[in-house]
Amino acid sequence: MDSVRVDVWLWAVRQLKTRTLATTAAKAGHVRVNGETAKPSQKVKVGDEVRLRIEGQDRILEVTKLILKRTSAPLAQECYINHTPERPKVYLPPLFHRDRGAGRPTKKERREMDRLRGMDANWGRYED
Repeated sequence: MDSVRVDVWLWAVRQLKTRTLATTAAKAGHVRVNGETAKPSQKVKVGDEVRLRIEGQDRILEVTKLILKRTSAPLAQECYINHTPERPKVYLPPLFHRDRGAGRPTKKERREMDRLRGMDANWGRYED
């Protein structure tokens, strides 16, 4: 065996839960092999670079071993080298702070909280 379909390989190495999802991702253009958009039937070989876009981020995988069947996670991890850069951690400070046990917010405090959230205080709708 010198090559495997890209959708089968992605499913076998546990990057996507089902083979149908792997096929759909390739059809939608979310899979690239060596920089080129891949169809589900495109073959991958040892040494190829596979990029898979999931949740707005690319996973960059280098094929080190070819498998056809889904196996355990430790065995699947031996089939690729993950070159994906770490996601940047974003810290968002809280918009407002209330002391624990301070009771219910007053009407004035509630209106200030709604304004910070971008809600219209009169109707409870978000402002455009």
